[in-house]
Amino acid sequence: MANVPYGLNIIESCLTCKFREDRLFCQLSPAGLKQLAAIKSTAMYPKGALLFIEGQLPRGVFILCQGKAKLSTSSRDGKTIILKIADTGEVLGLSATVSGRPYEVSVEMMEPAQANFIPRDQFLAFLREHGDAALRVAEQLSENYHQAYEEIRTLGLATSASEKLAKLLLDWSGDAGRGAKGPVKVQVALTHEEIAEMIGTSRETVSRLFSDFKKRQLLEVKGATLTIRNKAGLEKMIQS
Repeated sequence: MANVPYGLNIIESCLTCKFREDRLFCQLSPAGLKQLAAIKSTAMYPKGALLFIEGQLPRGVFILCQGKAKLSTSSRDGKTIILKIADTGEVLGLSATVSGRPYEVSVEMMEPAQANFIPRDQFLAFLREHGDAALRVAEQLSENYHQAYEEIRTLGLATSASEKLAKLLLDWSGDAGRGAKGPVKVQVALTHEEIAEMIGTSRETVSRLFSDFKKRQLLEVKGATLTIRNKAGLEKMIQS
């Protein structure tokens, strides 16, 4: 890996990447990874860079090799909702690229990052040739559907902003909170404004809720580190 701006290192090959995880294309066969490398182009992006915008015709997919990105959608009056925070290994623009419909969201880098781009025509040809990759794409699209369903269910059935925030915090805890008996630490790179955009409320409401949660000793915040001190308390808020 070569040194580049933004304090990152270019990941030249999926075969030698030390960050390889069980993500969509990270565990393909060597032959599949070799062909994938032949059709991708690598680029580094600064914080705030847009990979694509909502309504744009799909040029192809972006594989997020390093960094985080936020996926958002906006109304005509300028109201924005953040639908998801994408992490290393995720494939962005997948549904639009497969269907040929415009991108459903805008994708903005939250920090300096690397992403590999694969043009739509070459990506579809790759899927036709590699059944294991096509199956992974089908599984990923199904998972995306279920995640979207759960988000709609949460926003639609939650009776208060506090319930929505509790659900979001528990989702963030993810694997770190699974089976944990003590406090769970989560790294949060979002502002209160961005969190408000994720749960459909105002920044002032989010700030008030964080203050309330801290007073109730449900959590504590130090810089970008959020510690969930009472996971059961948050779960009770959702179940009530």
